[in-house]
Amino acid sequence: MRIFDPHIHMTSRTTDDYEAMHAAGVRALVEPAFWLGQPRTGVSSFRDYFDGLVGWERFRAERFGIRHHCAIALNPKEANDPRLHGVLDLLPRYLAKDGVVAVGEVGFDSRTSEEEKAFRHQLELAAEFGLPVLVHTPHRDKVAGTRRTLQLVAESGIPAERVLVDHLNEATVAMVHDSGCTLGFSIYPDTKMSPERMVRVLSEWGPERMVVNSAADWGRSDPLATLRTGEAMLAAGFTDRDVERVLWDNPVEFYGRSGRLLLDDVPGADRTATYSGNSVLRGERADGGAA
Repeated sequence: MRIFDPHIHMTSRTTDDYEAMHAAGVRALVEPAFWLGQPRTGVSSFRDYFDGLVGWERFRAERFGIRHHCAIALNPKEANDPRLHGVLDLLPRYLAKDGVVAVGEVGFDSRTSEEEKAFRHQLELAAEFGLPVLVHTPHRDKVAGTRRTLQLVAESGIPAERVLVDHLNEATVAMVHDSGCTLGFSIYPDTKMSPERMVRVLSEWGPERMVVNSAADWGRSDPLATLRTGEAMLAAGFTDRDVERVLWDNPVEFYGRSGRLLLDDVPGADRTATYSGNSVLRGERADGGAA
């Protein structure tokens, strides 16, 4: 099974996760910029974080045979912090870089006026740079937040096919499906969606414009959730072609609109290679060399 995880936070994961993902069939992914769990205190923190997404993390993924892409944005939660408003001025520098295939995650957390202001601004940047948009829908009051999201997307003038509305559930499928946007579902333990619920959604709505992701991060999450969804689809009677469409074709079609996807095999995946003098190997090697 060939898998493109369209939303996973690998900065939070280990090399063991990369190895397990490759063994499961993951060959490409998108890592959106997000909240790190503890509030950041200044714009420079984001500069270092964005540098890591376009640099070290891309290098690290390729050591394990996985093509890494990212989405860059000021996330909704931290859009409320006045110390971080300058991040919006920083974004154009990164949106022009190779490997950046979308603006995201943008959208709502608590549906404040500051979140909406940042959302509107980043939709404008997406239009300016010709990039797709990855939208985070709020975990609280999701229906109202998703409805407002779709209103702002329509007002922005960005074509619906260039917008992926993520973290959906059964209550929000219909409105996003009707909007023409791509529908994203996070398969996540305890919250969001399970593989079994996702299979029921796919059975009702079909695989068109549907993508599933693990959204794996620093919380209790599963970087193999995409695989488990594919297995659940097959067990429910979906064909191999259906699974390929949801786990590979649909995310490739969506992010491919950036013109920046790199999907060829990683040549060699040399784990002794270095980035800024650092490798994924730690300490002294058995052959006496440094890592």
